[in-house]
Amino acid sequence: MRAALFVTCVNDAVYPSTGIATVRLLERLGVDVDFPEAQSCCGQPQFNTGYRRETEPLVRRTTRAFEGYDYVVTPSGSCAAMVRHTYPKIGDAAAASLAGRMYELTEFLVDVVGVTDVGAYFPHTVTYHPSCHGLRMLGLGERPRKLLEAVKGLELRELPGAEECCGFGGTFAVKNSDVSAAMGQDKVRNAVSTGAEVLCGADNSCLMHIGGIVSREDAPLRAVHLAEILASTEEEPWS
Repeated sequence: MRAALFVTCVNDAVYPSTGIATVRLLERLGVDVDFPEAQSCCGQPQFNTGYRRETEPLVRRTTRAFEGYDYVVTPSGSCAAMVRHTYPKIGDAAAASLAGRMYELTEFLVDVVGVTDVGAYFPHTVTYHPSCHGLRMLGLGERPRKLLEAVKGLELRELPGAEECCGFGGTFAVKNSDVSAAMGQDKVRNAVSTGAEVLCGADNSCLMHIGGIVSREDAPLRAVHLAEILASTEEEPWS
């Protein structure tokens, strides 16, 4: 099986370890991974801020970058949702075709590769935050939890108010910073109450927001992307 990695802006610029972990995980499962270097921003920040005209060239560029691939995989629910739900509305037939070939990492693992036990080992207590795009737009459901529950050594603890937004929301965090921070503080408070060492998520934009609050408040917790947990094995533990 061959797939292309859509790494996304935030992972490329801020969290390259997530992209590396995704490749390591997929290759361990027998997937041949390509990285089209022509890829760039999917246009989500521009579109969500109301700049449709500025979004359209990015849609065309992204569509061209991933031509010829049956599967395009991304460790980002928000970017996957942008391509799947918005591209058919503002792009051409090629953009609509890409929408049908775009998979968020956990749904690709469960629905396409057909696995929940990926051979991972992560001996830590973990609580899981389901980001809004994955939860509400992609309908990821129990896929991330099933993957986490199969990780050897991992103890999964329930997060109170799990389905509540963490407060990031892209430009929402800039335009409504006080509200955004308060929502993030609620999320961190709930995560700390579980006693977990790690708060896990499948979207680094949310984890960046949560991790910032964790750092400022010196909370006994660290934010880790799901891909990095799934990439960890006993032979090659992920730090």
